[in-house]
Amino acid sequence: MKPKEKALKFPKGFLWGSSTSAYQVEGGIINEWSEWEKKNAGRLAGQAKNYWQPWQIKKFPEILNRENYICGRACDHYNKYKEDFDLLSEFGHNAHRLSLEWSRIEPRPGEFDDKELAHYKEVILDLKKRGIEPFITISHWTNPVWIAAIGGWENKESITYFSGYVKKVAEEYKDLVKFWQPINEPGTYIGLSYIQGSFPPRVKSFWQANKAFKNIMESYRQSYNIIHGIIKEAQVGMSHYAVYNVPYKNKLKNKIILKPIDYIRNWRFLDSIKNHFDFIGIQYYHTDVLNLKFGLGRWGPIETKNPNRIVSDLGWDIFPRGIYYLLKKASKYEKPIYITENGLADRDDKKREWFIKRHLYWVHRAIHEGVDVRGFFYWSLLDNFEWDKGFWPRFGLVAVDYKTLERKIRPSAWKYAEICKKNGVKI
Repeated sequence: MKPKEKALKFPKGFLWGSSTSAYQVEGGIINEWSEWEKKNAGRLAGQAKNYWQPWQIKKFPEILNRENYICGRACDHYNKYKEDFDLLSEFGHNAHRLSLEWSRIEPRPGEFDDKELAHYKEVILDLKKRGIEPFITISHWTNPVWIAAIGGWENKESITYFSGYVKKVAEEYKDLVKFWQPINEPGTYIGLSYIQGSFPPRVKSFWQANKAFKNIMESYRQSYNIIHGIIKEAQVGMSHYAVYNVPYKNKLKNKIILKPIDYIRNWRFLDSIKNHFDFIGIQYYHTDVLNLKFGLGRWGPIETKNPNRIVSDLGWDIFPRGIYYLLKKASKYEKPIYITENGLADRDDKKREWFIKRHLYWVHRAIHEGVDVRGFFYWSLLDNFEWDKGFWPRFGLVAVDYKTLERKIRPSAWKYAEICKKNGVKI
């Protein structure tokens, strides 16, 4: 006999939605990333054969093609946003997280493009007309070419320039937007750009990493003050990539290293901006089982020994319970929490429904135990350009044919729609 499903209801007013970022979906953008990928696409394609597993290369042969790593027109969401927002309405989403593109709005230092400001205003208005609450990310990793030219976030001048950009968009959209996230995942950006060296500016230097980190954090703090100075009722928060870390085989050496690593990866960023956030945006995808070893590797003397029982197309270990532990720890800050990203690469859509429901089970449990979680945003609405991995990882509730730009709704999108419309999930 099949076990009876249990219905879990979420609090009244809970926000349900999905997320996107401008560079990954809009297309036609010229910025630091677009210039970097032209120089690095061939290298990424050439290294892919040794980087990815044979099963991934067989399933996604485009991994070996240079074109995979050129964003170009992406999903053309810039022109198709109304068509895509029609889907949000069909799915019953009452909130949507999106980003503005700095390089469009301020193509040259101090020069703001009225046409692009008007475009994003129309995008936001289209959401508002549908009764969908916009969550605005002001910068989702990408910098204008002119910011990169002065040294990016390593240069303190970037703080001044970013503050001017934040002031402009806050004034422009002050009557339309309540929820603001000034900077997306600073920890991930620092780790990938300055420690691992896989993202632009592709530097491996702890000294430069710390320099950039301090400037980003100061930019965030200034952004918080600027937005609140313009919009009294604004809610300003950090979007933070959180990883559930576990010591391999519970060995003492791994338990010792776990505490500092967990702090650096998960909590240092929030501690550095105390009194400068009204909510926390948690972005959770996977767990890491950590082991201290002899010798140096990708992350120095630390390696991951993940069990790989259930993985996404990217090979990331899926562990839904991890979100519960992270939410419980994040509750110490006594601020509302929104899951601003949670999703998986799953082209065949075999695990996505299970993934969403199991994570929501643990989110609900955290809420039941007193954690103030107020919303959930699946990543992503659309298949999109996944940075240095290109187009092959498919995160979307909606599949995109990158040749024709045709949208095709995956079955899991309708399952998630049921959850959004009923404000509850059956487990």
